[in-house]
Amino acid sequence: MKKGISKHLEEIVAGVRKDLDGRKKVVPFSDLVRRAGEMGPRREIRTRLTRRPGIIAEVKRASPSKGWIRKELDAASTTRLYAEAGACAVSVLTESRFFGGSLADLQAASAASGETPVLRKDFLLDEYMLAEARAHGADMALLIVAVLRTNTGRMVRAAREYGMEPLVEVHDEEELAIAADAGATIVGINNRDLATLRVDLRTSERLLPKVPVGAIRVVESGISSAGDVRRFMQLGADAFLVGEALVRAKDPALAIRNLLLEAIPPEREKEGSEWKRRSS
Repeated sequence: MKKGISKHLEEIVAGVRKDLDGRKKVVPFSDLVRRAGEMGPRREIRTRLTRRPGIIAEVKRASPSKGWIRKELDAASTTRLYAEAGACAVSVLTESRFFGGSLADLQAASAASGETPVLRKDFLLDEYMLAEARAHGADMALLIVAVLRTNTGRMVRAAREYGMEPLVEVHDEEELAIAADAGATIVGINNRDLATLRVDLRTSERLLPKVPVGAIRVVESGISSAGDVRRFMQLGADAFLVGEALVRAKDPALAIRNLLLEAIPPEREKEGSEWKRRSS
């Protein structure tokens, strides 16, 4: 990890590593590799993400900055709701100490998602965690450059070997260059500053035009309205990872539909009208 890494991230990663060491003593790597190999083909991802706008809806109980958001959230029923509302993918937090997630949540979400692909969102450190992700039903794996640094390329290749699409997360130009060198074809721009945990949407404004041509662009953190979606679509964003805004919504399905319908491009207005009629 790079010099000057934030205290917040360092604390989270230390906890992840401790929990990982415990799991390695219980579940052999070879068992995970075997289970991952038995999963079969992953669900289709790239076309879904580039439908514009694509909403990656998140199963999220808590966060380091907000504490418990919705402690009683059920991964399976929430995933079904997201999928039926039109989410292009479902992100599942599996980190337990700060986010209240688990691998059981990932497995439950994968079983409930139908044709909707599922992302394991965690602070993935090594190939063992990638094998875990696929063995529990993940179609995508989040790889955070701020955590992996020079290991990013190796983890990108390993994720693909396990049959998953890597979503490579960056926060600045240096990390974007690492992601590009690693061969990332799906790049997530996280607007949350890992040092302060504050959200600054200007991060996406600055980085979106710099993402390599041909890569799928995903905006993460701070998206709460159709206005946000429209704004970043104009700058080249393809998809949006939305967590807290959906978890806090009284009607998450309606919130997803509103994000999709109100932000749909003019050339697809007829499609949007038909979708709205079927959703009413």
